[in-house]
Amino acid sequence: MRGRVLLWISLSLNLAMAAVWVYFPRVGTDSYDALAVMPPTANPGKVYKTNVVVRRQNFTWNEIESRDYPAYIANLRAIGCPEATIRDIIVAEVNQLFARRRATEVVTAEQQWWRSEPNPDVTQAASDKLNSLEEERRALLTTLLGPQWESSYYPYPEHPNTLPLDGPALGSLPPETKQAVRDIEGRAAERRQAYLDAVQKGGKQPDPVELARLRQQTRAELGEVLNPEQLEEYLLRYSGSATALRSELHGINLTPDQFRALFRQTDALDQQLHLLAGATDAASLAQRREWEKQRSDALQQALGPDVYKQYSLLQDPLYRDVQAAAEQSGAPADKILPLYEINRATEQEKQTVRNDATLTAEQKAQKLETVQTAQQNALRNLLGEEMYQRFLQQNTKP
Repeated sequence: MRGRVLLWISLSLNLAMAAVWVYFPRVGTDSYDALAVMPPTANPGKVYKTNVVVRRQNFTWNEIESRDYPAYIANLRAIGCPEATIRDIIVAEVNQLFARRRATEVVTAEQQWWRSEPNPDVTQAASDKLNSLEEERRALLTTLLGPQWESSYYPYPEHPNTLPLDGPALGSLPPETKQAVRDIEGRAAERRQAYLDAVQKGGKQPDPVELARLRQQTRAELGEVLNPEQLEEYLLRYSGSATALRSELHGINLTPDQFRALFRQTDALDQQLHLLAGATDAASLAQRREWEKQRSDALQQALGPDVYKQYSLLQDPLYRDVQAAAEQSGAPADKILPLYEINRATEQEKQTVRNDATLTAEQKAQKLETVQTAQQNALRNLLGEEMYQRFLQQNTKP
């Protein structure tokens, strides 16, 4: 009985505590809600300040810039950019675009490094393409900005005193790489000029070996900013070895692959030969002969027997003179070799007469006249009278 009473008392107390727990949180919440919505007491004489600052939404340049030039201009105007500044920005962007197009779309004679002489058709086509791009650039800027853009400065060519860096391999170089190449060229020119000034001041002649070392230093620096393909393209165009090779091959039409293969085989040998310039000791002379033989073998292998024969002929000044005279007089190409053989035989006979100690001066003069008459008759028979007369006017050694 007593236990049942205690149970009811305990149950009653628990119910009372639960009621209190439920009641008081509700009252508190209502009170705080009431305080939260109650407006402050108005005081007309007091000025209230807040720390709220309204800021314009931030933007990045990527949100303004656009490859769509009209949209680009609209974005610039939307942020309040002055019209003069818009003009300068758009002109600079368009100029940069067309600079890239000139560097990659125009095929110049310098890019055809395998030719011993520039192709006039390529030169004309490059000029036409440049004019076309310039007209396109002007038309685009006029459409975008109106005629007032004409007052803007447009440097073309951008670097008139430097070697062109254009074409498939060099035209797509990033601007910073092109600038690095130009910096290297500038330092190379300064080093060379400083050396030449120093030797001139000392009353000496430039040392070919030292000049070769300076060229090697420039190559090494270029190799640090250009990859192998780009460096080879640069050397094929502008190196002294490639220039000399083109001069050697004057009159021989090679394909790009043939010239490239020949350059690869001879360039390293040429550099080594330059470092032996002026050497007189037996070991250096023997080494020089060995490298010259390797170079000759490389030429013969790369050119083939027929072209190598033509190459060998071109190394003879007499053949080059005959070739030039024949071309200028309009003689057919198949007449050049017979003309050369006639002139070479004539020169040999004349030299024999001059060296004959048994002949008097008068006898030598008579024999030389006979040799020359025989030469003229042979040339007439080969060319015909009209072409012979034209050839005679051009040939400095009849």
